[in-house]
Amino acid sequence: MNIKRTTIPLLVAVAFFLSIFVHSPAEAKSEIYKNWLGLAIKGYDPVAFHKDGKPVKGDSKYEHQWKDAKWRFASAENRDLFKADPDKYAPKYGGYCAWAVAQGSTASVDPKNAWKIVDGKLYLNYNTDIQNKWAKDIPGNIKKADANWPGVLN
Repeated sequence: MNIKRTTIPLLVAVAFFLSIFVHSPAEAKSEIYKNWLGLAIKGYDPVAFHKDGKPVKGDSKYEHQWKDAKWRFASAENRDLFKADPDKYAPKYGGYCAWAVAQGSTASVDPKNAWKIVDGKLYLNYNTDIQNKWAKDIPGNIKKADANWPGVLN
């Protein structure tokens, strides 16, 4: 068997990259949904949804690390409010799609377009179509999602 000298380093490199990017099925998902930069809710300010009634992009100047994710805020004031009471401002279900969690799964979210404050809590959805499905029975879907959380992470 004649293997070229370049084949073995190539196989080692492929195995290395696969070990980094391919997760084991037994590996639990992160408690907080975050993008490839480690940003929770894609860099949107979780406090702004509550205070301003709209999504506002956070600024890297006002960043805070919480639960293994980077949270960005539009102002130092918002960052400090979050630091004082993160459970009040952080989205439910770690920022995963509320509809997906209600269905026993997880999915990414569109914090710019698919969000809602219910009883003082921020809920995010994958997109507006999914949010419309979720909105047909918000109390029922919250009850299902509460029952599934955090089990869907395993």
